[in-house]
Amino acid sequence: MDAAAVEAHGGRPFTVDSTEGDTRWRVIAAPRVPRAGLLGATATGSGNSGSVVVATSLEQVDGTVDRMWQSYRTTGLGLLAVLAVAGWFAVRSGLRPLTRVERTAAEIAGGDLSRRMPDLAGPRTELGRLSAALNGMLGQLESAFAARAESEARMSRFVADASHELRTPLAGIKGLTDLHRMGALSDGEGVNATMDRIAREPERLARLVEDMLQLTRLEGQELRTPGDRTMPDLDLAPADLRTLAADALHDVRALDPERPVTLTGPAGDGPPGPAPALADEARLRQVVTNLVGNAVTHTPPGTPLRTGVGTVGDHAVLEVADRGPGLTPHQCDRIFDRFYRADTSRTRTTGGAGLGLAIVQSLVTAHEGQVEVDSTPSKGTTFRVLLPRLTM
Repeated sequence: MDAAAVEAHGGRPFTVDSTEGDTRWRVIAAPRVPRAGLLGATATGSGNSGSVVVATSLEQVDGTVDRMWQSYRTTGLGLLAVLAVAGWFAVRSGLRPLTRVERTAAEIAGGDLSRRMPDLAGPRTELGRLSAALNGMLGQLESAFAARAESEARMSRFVADASHELRTPLAGIKGLTDLHRMGALSDGEGVNATMDRIAREPERLARLVEDMLQLTRLEGQELRTPGDRTMPDLDLAPADLRTLAADALHDVRALDPERPVTLTGPAGDGPPGPAPALADEARLRQVVTNLVGNAVTHTPPGTPLRTGVGTVGDHAVLEVADRGPGLTPHQCDRIFDRFYRADTSRTRTTGGAGLGLAIVQSLVTAHEGQVEVDSTPSKGTTFRVLLPRLTM
């Protein structure tokens, strides 16, 4: 290094490579200041008597740095591996609830609508709210599919029963006309009797069709507005069920004059009482007529019959009770089904087609009321109509 190079470094340390090998050196260089002469005079000339250079090897420093770097690299890679494994387990743990949701959804897609999402988290978390929402949706879907299946089953039973009931009078008419065509009815009396039977069959067929149409309209209204079952063609007005009970008493006496009939309060307690209700009187007369006709038809002649009317709590109550053979619990469960007849030994001429009580239930339901049956075998049956009590 010449003086200019030394001056350029300005006394600051710097690093240089060795001439042999890869060792580095740390160097510091400074100009040498001449000392004063013996007689107190300074040296003359350039004023610079050379430079002083001090250097030390960086082999130990570089070795220490290399060891530290190796240690840091090993530690970093190990820490990175640990973090990767921990992250994998954390992600797996976080995705495990979604895996259960996926598995449950696959089972539901396979047709198992009774499955529900498990409680994967608290109700205030996103996953908890998602599970609750999905379970609510699944409940509605299950109810909808169950209702549709029940509707389809009822429709199938209705079509089968209706076909059977409609075929019976048609088969009777065809059989009688075939007899007449074959000449089996030679005398006038036989022809007249046959024509009378042929004339009665269409009347029974017309009544059956009218009952079926009425049931269809009633149940169609219930399906259309489940929250408001009041039929739009009901002529609602304040009415007292005592009038209907008294008229039912006269109807029973006209149908069976020998039958004992009494008019009491609800459950046979005391005299009849007022039973105000907002109702269509004509439709309720049909209800009472069907109940009375059912009691007269399905009990032996002379069996006592009671009509009860009054109020119980918030309901106006009308009862038709008999002391006939009664019904079994199974029969009570099905008594309001279409075309169901508890006494299968009766003919359709005396026992009906099994639509009367179905019409009763539909009409009472249209009035936002309910009809109940209470029966004990060999002790009798009580039909109870409950309508919302009208408060003045």
